[in-house]
Amino acid sequence: FRAGPLPQGGPGRVLPPGEGEGVNAVFAARLGWQVTAFDFSRAAREKALALAARQKVSIQYALAELRSFPFEAEAFDAAGLIFVHLPPEERRHLHRQVWQSLARGGTLFLEGFSKAQLGRSSGGPKRLDMLFSAEELWEDFPEADLLHRAETNTELDEGPYHQGTASVIQWIAKKN
Repeated sequence: FRAGPLPQGGPGRVLPPGEGEGVNAVFAARLGWQVTAFDFSRAAREKALALAARQKVSIQYALAELRSFPFEAEAFDAAGLIFVHLPPEERRHLHRQVWQSLARGGTLFLEGFSKAQLGRSSGGPKRLDMLFSAEELWEDFPEADLLHRAETNTELDEGPYHQGTASVIQWIAKKN
């Protein structure tokens, strides 16, 4: 979870939707969190489970589309939306589902490419409406108790499609 540190020996369950190849899920599991991840890609799930096995941790990883994952109300103590970029309607739907799945006192970690990323070759969607702005995040999470917000540039060195300076937004919020 690049957007912020998870406490050591995590207090419970964490949800990383759109988890891809499992880097965040395995990181959280290594800290003691019970991880329930999902993504639509069978290949990504296999890579995530192999990474977990190599790191000697256990994660639950469901194959599910965004609208078919069974979000359970107040089931998670934390959620991490790390570089999960979607068209606006899908983004708002996911954000509502993730927020309702957080227990009271739960923490949301979000990091993704900001709208200032458009036109840069360091990765991310090529559509402005799929990049993040603070204003849109406030609209998506109006009840959030914001703990941290930053819009910054960072250097990426994460494979051939994520190289160089990138503009990101970080958002950490508590559900009261």
